[in-house]
Amino acid sequence: MTDHIPEVYTDLRGAHPEIAEALDRLGELTSATGPLDDRTVRLVKLGIAAGAQADGAVRSHARRALADGISPDELRQVALLTITTRGFPAAVAAWGWIDEVIAAEGG
Repeated sequence: MTDHIPEVYTDLRGAHPEIAEALDRLGELTSATGPLDDRTVRLVKLGIAAGAQADGAVRSHARRALADGISPDELRQVALLTITTRGFPAAVAAWGWIDEVIAAEGG
């Protein structure tokens, strides 16, 4: 499941585990604060990553979404929703990254 985690990311986490732990904890806190359920939080994070054209984040959130039972079609819809806000090229990039994760996860 870690095929697409960039080495620089794992190197940084290894070099500064206290920062990595703080970042992880901040992610947990922001996800748990507010009325959104876990499923919605996962889709929102995927959408933000797609809009930012953040390859690694899109892949990571897509993998986690699949593991949480979110369907491949729902993930693809997030990519399509990117078109009107971020543009067609961003949507195509997100679609491709999401599809690669779906294929790698056997979907």
